[in-house]
Amino acid sequence: MVSLEEEFHPSLQYRPYLAITTVGSIIFIWLCCAGWIFLIEEGGSPFSLFSLLAVALLVVAIAISLAWVVLYDQSIVYHLNKTEMTWKRGVWFRTTGIVPYNRITNVDIVQGPLMRLFHISNLKIQTAGSSSPDGKSEISLVGIEESEPLRALIMNFVRGQPSVAAATGAETAGTPSNYTNSDMAALLEEVSTIRKILELKG
Repeated sequence: MVSLEEEFHPSLQYRPYLAITTVGSIIFIWLCCAGWIFLIEEGGSPFSLFSLLAVALLVVAIAISLAWVVLYDQSIVYHLNKTEMTWKRGVWFRTTGIVPYNRITNVDIVQGPLMRLFHISNLKIQTAGSSSPDGKSEISLVGIEESEPLRALIMNFVRGQPSVAAATGAETAGTPSNYTNSDMAALLEEVSTIRKILELKG
């Protein structure tokens, strides 16, 4: 279970899931790019120089991808506190981010067939004012085992936070946000004076 003020990582099941999807993608790309070598060698030796190089390239690519899977899984760190959530990830390029709860509009749970096999899910978090034109989530918590309790925890903080408009000082109830307390006091005094004049004339 995720706790506040404590860093947490994806589930242990996320690493084999990531390894399968990564290696599977590499094999698919290899078959599309190098499979023709074996097709044009009908009647010839399957151990030609080109075929051996193609197989060697595949083995090296798989070894590098498996090493990357381990490093990438270790690099993913999430952290929740009472006002915001943070994350960091990346092997070659490190990415970090902060999302205050008052910017979160929705949290979706995404689980594909292979994810169901490993009992993990991804939490896709939508934010107000996201710069993504196609509506993609600003942050995705990957490899989460107990996704429902985590979503409930995040949404409880979201509901307890002021709206983005209130937090950013946007106009509310028809009152411009650039009015200061002294401006409001002067306006009330002027209204009071006008009222007294009208009462005297009445």
